Amino acid sequence: MKKYKIAVLSGDGIGPEVVAQAIKVLDAVGQRYGHTFRYCHALVGAIAIDQTGDPLPEETIATCLESDAVLFGSIGHPKYDNDPSAKVRPEQGLLKLRKTLGLYANLRPVTIYPSLRDLCPLRPERVEGVDMLIVRELTGGIYFGERGRSEDKLTAFDTCTYSAYEIERIARIGFQEAMNRRKQLMLVDKANVLESSRLWREVVQKMAPEYPEVTVNYMFVDNAAMQLILYPAQFDVIITSNMFGDILSDASSVLAGSLGMLPSSSVGSHTSLFEPIHGSYPEAAGEDRANPLATILSAAMLLDSLELHKEAEQVREAVAQVMEKGLGTEDLKPKIKCTCSELGDIIADIVEDTENHSLRIQKISDRISTII
Repeated sequence: MKKYKIAVLSGDGIGPEVVAQAIKVLDAVGQRYGHTFRYCHALVGAIAIDQTGDPLPEETIATCLESDAVLFGSIGHPKYDNDPSAKVRPEQGLLKLRKTLGLYANLRPVTIYPSLRDLCPLRPERVEGVDMLIVRELTGGIYFGERGRSEDKLTAFDTCTYSAYEIERIARIGFQEAMNRRKQLMLVDKANVLESSRLWREVVQKMAPEYPEVTVNYMFVDNAAMQLILYPAQFDVIITSNMFGDILSDASSVLAGSLGMLPSSSVGSHTSLFEPIHGSYPEAAGEDRANPLATILSAAMLLDSLELHKEAEQVREAVAQVMEKGLGTEDLKPKIKCTCSELGDIIADIVEDTENHSLRIQKISDRISTII
């Protein structure tokens, strides 16, 4: 029996609801495979500001540093989003968390489930075969560079700075991931204009001979944005800077049909964090209608990080089976609509009973009968 300590930062809005479903699935994994997951809950975001005045209390940092992995929900609240004068914001907690934990690389897989192709705004033939991984640098670049205003406040600046070391560690993750996939790596930059992008190219070109099996290509970010729409299936692994990765990964999310389908992991020097890419969706908070699948798939990535690969694959297979059966939350426009908690229950049932196919199907059928 293996024991793991998981820091749980549910955060704001729908965060607590979707995280609760991921915990159900992790508990099902533990039940099936004999593992023990101990959850340590901590505050972050707007709820942390409300209770402590700090979007990332020291107690939360300590909990994360003492854990094997961090399961994260979402942060954000309209009372801060709609107040441009607010000096303390939920997002400050997330940025500080990334820095403190050394979360330098964000990995976002994008895959297409056949049952959701009609939800993608592109024609079905354009998204056929889409299976990509975007590796975004997370603690450097323009988001963390020097910034300010002139004395008259009429001029502002934000500085983009990268070191060769910061680029190399992102590129190495990209090369390693490509080796386990289709062996294609794309660096997305703006090297025709930006000096920082030219350094990215220099570092990647120097590293490429270490991975002779990987085909390396380069693409300007404006062209990459266009190619994500015209021919997204051409991409295998994309590596890019913080801001470009932020934009491209959000743009790629529409390919899956819903933000509620896309997981992510943030690899760190101290620990790693796993979270859905969607926001806090405060309009749906407490209504049990949020899509928990991105969070559940993030939990699968968490299992991979603990080298529980068989268990992670079982979670992904359970999600795929649910999609095939036409079940889902309202955003997926499913044949059979489930609540957030019902979908979590169904996937946990499948994970726990992976060997018995007839029983597994019966459990789904039983669950459907209670929904309709």
